[in-house]
Amino acid sequence: MDTAKTAKGHPKGLYLLFMTEMWERFSYYGMRAIFVLYMTKMLLMGDAEASEIYGSYTGLVYLTPLLGGYLADRYLGNRRSIEIGGILMAIGQFILFFSASTTGASAVTLMWMGLTMLIIGNGFFKPNISTMVGQLYPQGDRRVDSAFTIFYMGINLGAFMSPLICGTLAEKVDFKWGFLAAGIGMLIGLVTFIISKNKVLVDADNKPIGMPNNKFGIAQWGMVIGSIGLIFFLMNFKTMFNSDLDVIGYLIYGAMIVMPLIVLTDKSLTKDEKDRIIVIFILAFFVIFFWGAFEQAGASLTIFADRQTDRNLFGWEMPASYFQSVNALAILLLAPLFSSIWLRLGNRGKEPSSPKKMAYGLALISFGYLVIAYAVYGLGMMDKVSMFWLIGLYVIHTMGELCLSPIGLSMVSKLSPARFSSLLMGTWFLANAAANKFAGTLSALIPGGGESGEAPKTTSFMGFQINDLFDFFIVFVIMCGVAALILFVISKWLEKKMHGIK
Repeated sequence: MDTAKTAKGHPKGLYLLFMTEMWERFSYYGMRAIFVLYMTKMLLMGDAEASEIYGSYTGLVYLTPLLGGYLADRYLGNRRSIEIGGILMAIGQFILFFSASTTGASAVTLMWMGLTMLIIGNGFFKPNISTMVGQLYPQGDRRVDSAFTIFYMGINLGAFMSPLICGTLAEKVDFKWGFLAAGIGMLIGLVTFIISKNKVLVDADNKPIGMPNNKFGIAQWGMVIGSIGLIFFLMNFKTMFNSDLDVIGYLIYGAMIVMPLIVLTDKSLTKDEKDRIIVIFILAFFVIFFWGAFEQAGASLTIFADRQTDRNLFGWEMPASYFQSVNALAILLLAPLFSSIWLRLGNRGKEPSSPKKMAYGLALISFGYLVIAYAVYGLGMMDKVSMFWLIGLYVIHTMGELCLSPIGLSMVSKLSPARFSSLLMGTWFLANAAANKFAGTLSALIPGGGESGEAPKTTSFMGFQINDLFDFFIVFVIMCGVAALILFVISKWLEKKMHGIK
């Protein structure tokens, strides 16, 4: 419908998805803000071990959307998938509450159980709620980019509140209350969705979206239950077999190679559809470097905030988890500005293509790390830097995120053939899985002593010796800077492959 392409305002369904996603992200980011601190302070794990667990958890969180996308496309539909995912994630947060309520081996076992439920639940929830945003609009509607930016503001409203609430409860009272607050937030989002879904989740022709496609039978339940068992096994593999083999890494990186082959060999794809899907996969490769650097927020940058950042504010020591709210607050303030800029440039025919926007995002990540590298140059193990250097890094990274992340979600929605929409959204999140696993691996390279003041340590990355924090942050400057340059150079070729879709 051509009239829809110039329609003003947004459907009511967008605001229900906004609220549901806001509370789910409150739950996720509240837990993430305190997770590494919980492992290092309460479970007494080393920095490297905690970083690797963090990377495996967040990596698997973005891998399971492949399963959730597949089951939603063929059986469950988006609505039911969101409900199942919400229930599983709430259960996972409550199990973490019990983990933090006990000690020793029991605490660790409960942690694995809680993480497993969160990982599987997110697989059902994440690709389906993002896909439904695109389904609210007719094909070619110019409001889609704006809608995803509004949706992204919902994500970050939840992400802003949660470190302040969950972080205060965890660091100032007890970690278990932080996990409990995250679980309650997930329940609020789930109930909101269930109450309002039938009223507002309709397309431009007032037909319901996200409805089940086929019967969900025993075989499909077997896939879900089997996946829960597999994830729990993978998370426990190193402990069970006393092995250093990173099976989760092999699984995630292997899936990153296999999925494009599976999708692109589908005989029903036309040439234009194949070209557009190729663009999705190429850009997915570049976002690995973006999120690998960006997701240090929950790992090495949290350790840095806890130990080598001066958090004293008028005689009050700010919890280290609070810094994870800076990014979300900056998005709430800057997202309307960026949305307005893209719309104005679009009206003048000067809006950068999605590949170019993403190259700008990578360049800004590189610059953010250059700023913090300057701040820590010559810093001793026991010295601290002003909190405003770290705040500056997060603000710059936020500008990079606004160039890349909501644009990426919208791009997948527009480039994907309708019959593969959820699966390709899941594949997009697979790049995030690889990036988050990569982020944990990189975080484990952070040099220096631990919280108890053990001897300094050095690490290396691809032959580059990391002796101090300056060396550590320079790795991200170079990695993201080179990726940004390459993506910018090939952006014209990618634009041709998109066949008219901006």
